[in-house]
Amino acid sequence: MNNPMILASVKEDFYLNFIKDDRYLWLLDGLKTTLIITVFAVIVGLIIGFLVAIIRSAHDKSGSFKILNAICRVYLTVIRGTPTMIQLLIMNFVIFGAVSINKIIVGGLAFGINSGAYVAEIVRSGIMSIDQGQTEAGRSLGLNFSQTMRLIIIPQAFKNVLPALVNEFIVLIKETSIIGYIGMMDLTKGAMLIQSRTYNAFWPLMAAAAIYLVIVGILTWGMNKLERRLRTSER
Repeated sequence: MNNPMILASVKEDFYLNFIKDDRYLWLLDGLKTTLIITVFAVIVGLIIGFLVAIIRSAHDKSGSFKILNAICRVYLTVIRGTPTMIQLLIMNFVIFGAVSINKIIVGGLAFGINSGAYVAEIVRSGIMSIDQGQTEAGRSLGLNFSQTMRLIIIPQAFKNVLPALVNEFIVLIKETSIIGYIGMMDLTKGAMLIQSRTYNAFWPLMAAAAIYLVIVGILTWGMNKLERRLRTSER
């Protein structure tokens, strides 16, 4: 096959997969859903993760919050010990099975609760890495526990665990590709829908993979830039 024929074949495949019937819009609509769910899940995961991390680290350092710490340990064990897909299906068909609710909320909660377990351990390791003298210094200044954590410990811990947090969010973005199992049109589902119309898996799946890669690249670039800025501010 000569070059003109190859080029013609590529053009035809591109047209059939993306241009005809505006099929590229399925990818764009799916991307929008993926980003919305990811942002929602990141917010939920950060809130849960930081709360659990503070409770567990406080218990580790002073023995306080015994009951809350036990609840947190059960939460971490269950979430980290079961597949994300099972958690998503339980959230959709069991917890919200009898009510009519936006699937974005269902997916955001499921992925957020899952991510929160991993964020908690990441942040907890950052908090535990801060010297105990920092806490004592805060107390000597008249700060209570919450003020010491908010003003002294958490900012330092955040800098230490930023790369690990960004990596967790990258994993989260890729995990949202299973949201199609509860009937939502995400980026992966959009690619599969194109494939079902054209019977060509290569182009739509490669396009979806490229979009995921670009998103991850942007996140990585942003993390590196923020890290450099934080290091500069410490000097």
